[in-house]
Amino acid sequence: MTATDRSIELTRAAAQAAADKLAHDVIAYDVSDVLSITDTFLVASAPNDRQVRAIVDAVEDKLRDELDAKPVRREGEREGRWVLLDYVDIVVHVQHSEERVFYALERLWKDCPEIPLPEDAVATRGKGKEHAGAADDGIDS
Repeated sequence: MTATDRSIELTRAAAQAAADKLAHDVIAYDVSDVLSITDTFLVASAPNDRQVRAIVDAVEDKLRDELDAKPVRREGEREGRWVLLDYVDIVVHVQHSEERVFYALERLWKDCPEIPLPEDAVATRGKGKEHAGAADDGIDS
């Protein structure tokens, strides 16, 4: 089984919204073969809690306004360290850079196919490393 066209459309739109708000290291995986609860995971990060919230708001606005999609669940907003938006077909993870390194979601899903994203989103790869200076954040570019 592969992700549906609708899931891919939502994922690409969410990735663009995240990139527009200067998210770091935006990446998406087709997890439909290994999970029955969703088709795709989108992961993005930011260097501070305020920017995490701004990215989350931008993703929600874009998916609601342009694709008539609303999350069925939103978790972690109060802390602003790791916010999860569950749209059933896709799950969006926006993490503070420190949580991103610690939990390393990419390692869990690295065997799943990567979903091609808009150029603006792809251009965010490695931005977390630039902000961290010479520190290794564990995210592959």
